Amino acid sequence: MIKKRVLWLLFLVLTVLDQATKYWARHSLSGGRSISLIKGVLSFSYVENRGAAWGIFQGKYMALGILTIIIAVGLVWFIYLIPQNKRFNWLQITMVLLLSGAIGNLFDRFYFQFVTDFIYFELIDFPVFNVADCYVTVSALFLIWLFCFYYKDEELKFIPFIGD
Repeated sequence: MIKKRVLWLLFLVLTVLDQATKYWARHSLSGGRSISLIKGVLSFSYVENRGAAWGIFQGKYMALGILTIIIAVGLVWFIYLIPQNKRFNWLQITMVLLLSGAIGNLFDRFYFQFVTDFIYFELIDFPVFNVADCYVTVSALFLIWLFCFYYKDEELKFIPFIGD
């Protein structure tokens, strides 16, 4: 069983890590500078994303911010619904990871009116992303795994609309 204060400390550490990497990117990579980590495969390149994933909804930072706040409130509510039981530790950690990603990008949207992206997977010309995006992607994949393979239906009865 993970105590809630430990979960909130994890949330804080993850969010600060995301913001620290974005701060570094804004100050080290702006002006077109790029750092190649693995030539032709992975590099750091500064991009100001004024939309959502893959650049969709350009310039709609306020709408995206409000939507993110609604989602974040739902995530916090859900974290408090999760039973304090060792069996649900992975679900708690996964939800905190997802919340950290959402809040990390929300901070950028409201403070800068854009999200700082800097990780570029050149090999497949994948859109530039950031650490918060990694949190969201990993947590989404892990949620799929948890709900499809780890938990049984009867264990999820604590979730409204599923447990009825």
